[in-house]
Amino acid sequence: MVSQRIGHHLEVEAKYRVVDLRGLIAALTERDVVLSGPCAQDDQAFAPAWWSYGMSKVGVPFARLRTQDGRHLFTVKKPIDNEMACLEHECVISDREAMEAALGVMGWVPTVRIVKQRRTGGWGGVAVCVDVIDGLGTFVEVECVVSCADSGERVQAELDALVRSLGVPVQRVTDTYDTLIRNMTSTAG
Repeated sequence: MVSQRIGHHLEVEAKYRVVDLRGLIAALTERDVVLSGPCAQDDQAFAPAWWSYGMSKVGVPFARLRTQDGRHLFTVKKPIDNEMACLEHECVISDREAMEAALGVMGWVPTVRIVKQRRTGGWGGVAVCVDVIDGLGTFVEVECVVSCADSGERVQAELDALVRSLGVPVQRVTDTYDTLIRNMTSTAG
């Protein structure tokens, strides 16, 4: 089922709700950040069956199945410092449905589906993602890969300073997309 190994690392990110998308794009452009055209991503999040929203995510492995441009990516993230500083393992899979069935056999359950349009770019050694999430709104993520010995919180502070240097109105978010969607749907019902 695994057709290509992509790797693992400590991925640290900071995420922001975007107030002014045009202003954000203009500020990124001024800093020579070239964003890709939008691409559709269809993500299904998974959690261990014993875990539920409201419990800490730190130290708990979570999975995601993503389809983008007909390609399927399986990702496992284990939050280390907080839910946006994670040990990560990823691989391309050839059969999303088979992987979803395998996750069920291993005791993982689907939690939230995240459908988005993503544009990506690079800013020095930092990846920039501008996401329009169905039913949730527009966000910008900045992320980088660091040594497992680095402090995720220190790196997040550096990423925050980078985003704040853009001078555009943004609201820092400390929850992952699945939690934001889950919180929105649980209060709407």
